[in-house]
Amino acid sequence: MDKIRVGFAVMYRWRLKPGTEDVFKDAWARVTRTIRHDHGGLGSRLHRSEDGTWLAYAQWPDRETWEALQALPATATEASRMMGECVQERLPPLLLEPVADLLVAVADTDRGGD
Repeated sequence: MDKIRVGFAVMYRWRLKPGTEDVFKDAWARVTRTIRHDHGGLGSRLHRSEDGTWLAYAQWPDRETWEALQALPATATEASRMMGECVQERLPPLLLEPVADLLVAVADTDRGGD
């Protein structure tokens, strides 16, 4: 099996409205699956930081694939709307060029994968 090379990544950051965390997680998962299935994204990990911000690290095969999605209308529109309603503050994304990769790939079982 060929390994897909990650050539670009983006760190998204939000502060959520209190009490919206579960709705946000569900909507984020729906949006992420749609992007992975329909737009060439390589998936994402969602994190909650100790300072209360929420972060998603999204991987892409290259910057061009990510930029092509940015030029389109919102994907998974209902889930995107739900995510937006949960957000109190959207921080600027961080665009990342991977230079080394030592993450271990784990099976997609019991982690919400499809």
